[in-house]
Amino acid sequence: MSKIKAGIIGTGFIGPAHIEALRRLGFVEVAAVSERDQGLADRKAAELSIPKAYGDYKQLLADPEIQVVHNCTPNHLHFGVNCDIIAAGKHVISEKPLAMNSTESRELVNRVEKAGVINAINFNYRYMPLVQQARAMCQNHDDVGRVLAVQGSYLQDWLFKETDWNWRLVPELSGDSRAVADVGSHWCDLIQYVTGLKITRVMADLVTLHPTRKRPKVEVETYAGKVLTPEEMEDVEIGTEDYASILLEFDSGAHGVMTVNQCAAGRKNRLFYEINGSKCGLSWDQEKPNELWIGHRDRPNEVLMKDPSLLYPEAREYAHYPGGHNEAYPDGPKNLFRNVYGFIAGNRQGGDFATFLDGHNEIAICDAVLKSGRAKQWVDVEY
Repeated sequence: MSKIKAGIIGTGFIGPAHIEALRRLGFVEVAAVSERDQGLADRKAAELSIPKAYGDYKQLLADPEIQVVHNCTPNHLHFGVNCDIIAAGKHVISEKPLAMNSTESRELVNRVEKAGVINAINFNYRYMPLVQQARAMCQNHDDVGRVLAVQGSYLQDWLFKETDWNWRLVPELSGDSRAVADVGSHWCDLIQYVTGLKITRVMADLVTLHPTRKRPKVEVETYAGKVLTPEEMEDVEIGTEDYASILLEFDSGAHGVMTVNQCAAGRKNRLFYEINGSKCGLSWDQEKPNELWIGHRDRPNEVLMKDPSLLYPEAREYAHYPGGHNEAYPDGPKNLFRNVYGFIAGNRQGGDFATFLDGHNEIAICDAVLKSGRAKQWVDVEY
């Protein structure tokens, strides 16, 4: 069986995660990587054992061997790079956000439809075994009943201190929304995917907890582990949100609330949701991904451990190890890529991965959140 050949644009944190997941599939070869210059591309290709290195991603797009391209660049580059991938006639898997605003993302949806290329976006949490189980319980088996309300949060502490600095703090690079667009988008996608409901209106409270932060005057990676002196830092005003609390209304009439906070001490990557149904409740915590809480009124509550033999058939195929053998963050992208590349290879029917349309929908929600936060009122989501 000939392997499908993939190219990766961008090798920061998420690029190597894509590469590792693709290699676990077996029938995909990561054949090329591109970076911002040839020297960095050569170094990354050597580190990651990738045969081809390009200092310009357009050279990668011109490579006739490459069939699928993964866009793992910073946010502000997503739209332009995605446009070029589509124009080259390559299948595309993009990191989120799909673009910087809903005007751009809507354009990308139109372009992939016209080009006929297979497109996907890395909403990786959808593909965890117990998330699939929760979706089946909500939508396929009527275990949960009518969704009465939802609540949850996405909490992190990586920007807890005023001296914490990252390119995502710069709106020109990351976008006008930070915490909501960066991680709140994952929560919104997940709750809609699991319940089958669609967010129609939002009421947002957006707060910048550190209005001023200390930005290093030196290259942070170069000075990793070094305690910077005050002379090596400068004050920068911050205009994007560290914290958000958002009231939600769904197309069914159900209501909910989501809190996002990137200054929550001790919370590393806690994506948590709870669904209150008319028959039972469900909750899941990404930091404890192998447990699904099931709440009852008239009998003891349950904690379902990830075990293929205990899952519904449609969720079982997302669990690759026996009960007691944990599956976590790296397994989400692997399952997503299995679905996408299986469809490309003709081994799967499709319809089981997030597309550019899903990416656009999340940006439309973020746009509504920003509008609501500024106006201090309910705002309809304009998809």
